[in-house]
Amino acid sequence: MDSVREGDLVARFSGDEFGVILNNINGIEETIVLADMIRQRIALPFLINGREVFSSVSIGIAMASKDYNEAEEVLRDADIAMYHAKEGTKGIEVFDRSMHTRALTLLQIETDLRHAIERKELCAYFQPIIEIQSMKLVGFESLIRWNHPTKGLVPPGEFIGVSEETNLIIPMTLWMLQHSCEELARWQNQSPSNKNLFLSVNLSGKHFARKDLVTQIRRVLVETQIDPSTLKLEITESAVMDNAEAAIKMLKELKQLGVQLSIDDFGTGYSSLSYLHRFPIDTLKVDRSFVSTMEDGSENGEIVRTVISLAKTLGMNVVAEGIETVHQLHQLRILNCEYGQGYLFSRPVPLPEADTMVDDKLRWQKILPPRVQMKTPQNKPPIQIGLTQ
Repeated sequence: MDSVREGDLVARFSGDEFGVILNNINGIEETIVLADMIRQRIALPFLINGREVFSSVSIGIAMASKDYNEAEEVLRDADIAMYHAKEGTKGIEVFDRSMHTRALTLLQIETDLRHAIERKELCAYFQPIIEIQSMKLVGFESLIRWNHPTKGLVPPGEFIGVSEETNLIIPMTLWMLQHSCEELARWQNQSPSNKNLFLSVNLSGKHFARKDLVTQIRRVLVETQIDPSTLKLEITESAVMDNAEAAIKMLKELKQLGVQLSIDDFGTGYSSLSYLHRFPIDTLKVDRSFVSTMEDGSENGEIVRTVISLAKTLGMNVVAEGIETVHQLHQLRILNCEYGQGYLFSRPVPLPEADTMVDDKLRWQKILPPRVQMKTPQNKPPIQIGLTQ
């Protein structure tokens, strides 16, 4: 590598990780200049079999000081900084102590989370999904929670990211599927009126990419004996678009099991209409960021209206997430959105509270005054959407 100086040392740590030791360096500014030079050189295209190939690099920097007792400590901190660089956009990060503190915190969370799976500290919360026209409970979204022995209920935002980085999301999701489907089977067997109650369970992008996913889902269906059509698997828009052709194959295999398929957080990713109509999807979930701010004539209101029209064109139904006000509910009723969930109806609740909801499916009808008259939007011509392959 001709970007480093005579007397510097370059060594390979692993497949795609290298270490550079800079000797006789004049402070952090010169180090950053050299690091940026390396970054720019690696970013230049190079030829493989006559084709141009581009690459990128993330660089972490740790400056030697009297605070370090061993060389391994310097390498450790440079490695921590490198992973921060991967998460950011600059490509170069200089280590500071807060990074070390964060790394230790994440390591502790990972350790505790592994024990949580073994010790059965995970639990399922259920958020009701309401049929908007009848205001009747039709299903739940099952959401994982962690009941930590000393910290209490840990918010998902504090452990879901770690679980995905460490692949712990796989056994966690399998536990959620099994446990939630067992509860769904119990509800369905309680009364004929619960026969069509459905359950939505989220799949992470990592889980969706696994080849044994179909086998795992099939095993849960066999063991719980639920009607496959009452299980809805939710996949984020970005997960299915990361590799659209592979996603189509996986979605078709899942569909053959008889389950329902849903694209979660629709509108926040980068889906392509040329692919969307090829996906065997049953439901589009409108992201809460659009629903929570929708008003007459607003941009977000138009996005919700467009998604509902798109779904109807493709033969899909729509779930609106994040409904918080009666006004939003009225607008969704006018737009003929089929289903909704949000704090207006209920926050995610533990199993005993979900049981009471199953026993009183019409409790939400009192949200609306009697004989609410449905009105069509004024000056809103229908949206025509044409799709070609």
